[in-house]
Amino acid sequence: MKIIVSGGGTGGHIYPALTLIDAIKNKVPAAEFLYVGTEQGLESDIVPKAGINFTALDLEGGFERHFTLENFKRAANAILSVKRAGNIVKQFQPNVVVGTGGYVCGPILLAASLMKVPTLIQEQNAVAGITNKILSKFVNKIAVGTEPALKNFPADKTIYTGNPIRENVLTAKREDGLKEFGFSENLPVVLISGGSRGARSINNAMIDVLAHAADNAQFLHVTGKTEFDAVTQKLREKNFNFDNPKIKIVPYLYNMPQAMAMADLAIFRAGATGLAELTARGVPAILIPYPYAAENHQEFNAQALVRVGAARMILDKDLTAEILSKHLNEILSAPDELKKMAAASLSLGRPQAAAEIADLILGLTK
Repeated sequence: MKIIVSGGGTGGHIYPALTLIDAIKNKVPAAEFLYVGTEQGLESDIVPKAGINFTALDLEGGFERHFTLENFKRAANAILSVKRAGNIVKQFQPNVVVGTGGYVCGPILLAASLMKVPTLIQEQNAVAGITNKILSKFVNKIAVGTEPALKNFPADKTIYTGNPIRENVLTAKREDGLKEFGFSENLPVVLISGGSRGARSINNAMIDVLAHAADNAQFLHVTGKTEFDAVTQKLREKNFNFDNPKIKIVPYLYNMPQAMAMADLAIFRAGATGLAELTARGVPAILIPYPYAAENHQEFNAQALVRVGAARMILDKDLTAEILSKHLNEILSAPDELKKMAAASLSLGRPQAAAEIADLILGLTK
């Protein structure tokens, strides 16, 4: 069995694709994979390191979301890309083609559809990306990560599965996380992360929060590599005690599954993959959606959690240390509220999403 997988640009498209590849391998160990991405995207580095065959399509970028002359140039390039993608499909001869988002998916899935190869797209966000909206008219199946996304696509081919989650997120143990980070089991743990590159607005708000943190909680703050020096310098200016065992500040985490396993509360952006992992673990959250996400999809992602009581939301433009401290103190001082939020978060979790989507993909090959 041969399968082409495509998804690019950001980790939010790449890691779900890699998770699906692993889920399919668990069911069909002999399956062969070819990952189609771009040389400019993170996938050109991440995918080969994962031991998966990779090939790149030469693309100039996705369409701008308003009328521009540049879009005409990109449209012409997209047409040529479909022809190049068709050559990839013809050469590899896949049984099915899967896309997880990003403009690179467009040519390869369109080419496969026109060549009568079964196709599936996986949409992570509550608001569909423009590429997936176009592809929905051509593909055989659509797996969506949130219920609100169902309305974006044709009902007869769309299934709510949830977003694929890495296996180690599900199997990590709380006690291992506490041991690894040197935290006590007697106090709640707050995990703060703005994504792999960090989020300056969250980091800036957290500086005052950490500088005046009470002793009723423990904090693991992941600043992002590019933000770490600035954050630690500002904390030094406030005479912050870096030896405080209840507060850990790191530039990056290679062991996020262990951190999530021990977290009692998270302060996060509202990317689809991060939210899928938090809800699979039942971790309540204070969400600060990235304000420049396409179609403002992170705010819609966050609203899905707020609606059931699994999270609180602070818009980026409203974020201050005072407002963040207020929400933190209210939640941490009310253990029953924290438990209710955790139960609501867990109710949204779809830990079997990867296996379910893998079954849909394999079903298309029959």
